[in-house]
Amino acid sequence: QVQLVESGGGLVQPGGSLRLSCAASGFIFSTYYMRWYRQAPGKEREFVAGISVAGARLDYADSVKGRFTISRDNAKNTVYLQMNSLKPEDTAVYYCNCYIPLSDHWGQGTQVTVSS
Repeated sequence: QVQLVESGGGLVQPGGSLRLSCAASGFIFSTYYMRWYRQAPGKEREFVAGISVAGARLDYADSVKGRFTISRDNAKNTVYLQMNSLKPEDTAVYYCNCYIPLSDHWGQGTQVTVSS
């Protein structure tokens, strides 16, 4: 059974940093592209970042380029999202995602709140 468990969210001041983690199980993690999405109150879920199986390809939404960094540790079955220079508009629930043919898998999400 595929499981994705996010952690690392919290309350941070504008300009601060957080590192999110997503621990994966139930599938061969090292063979799948992994993504982070986020959903702010009243808004649709949006793509944030993605990483290829070996980490050679990194994809980012324009709104986070230069501030967020996605990475993965295939030995630990974990994908990370380092978030720097956080802004109030980054406030959202952040979700880990993996598409395994015929099924889209999501974690439960972790809340990130950027506020002074």
